[in-house]
Amino acid sequence: MAELSVDLVSRDRKVWSGAATQVSAPSADGQIGILANHTPLLAVLRPGAIKVETSSGPALEAQVTGGFVSVDNNLVTLVVDEISLV
Repeated sequence: MAELSVDLVSRDRKVWSGAATQVSAPSADGQIGILANHTPLLAVLRPGAIKVETSSGPALEAQVTGGFVSVDNNLVTLVVDEISLV
């Protein structure tokens, strides 16, 4: 299965970086699901839950207060204002 490279950062630190099979995030237009080979995307995040299905190990789940997500060439970058890992 194809993988995504994911970087999850807050304004003061890198929270997580690694390989994933799927990312779900709360965009301003609704919940968005990102799989490998997704079209390029830049979206504003609203408060809600982010879930990263990692390639190895347990899924990462977190609550965020906002930020943005960028997708390009199987690289997903999530920059969040505040984050609380679940």
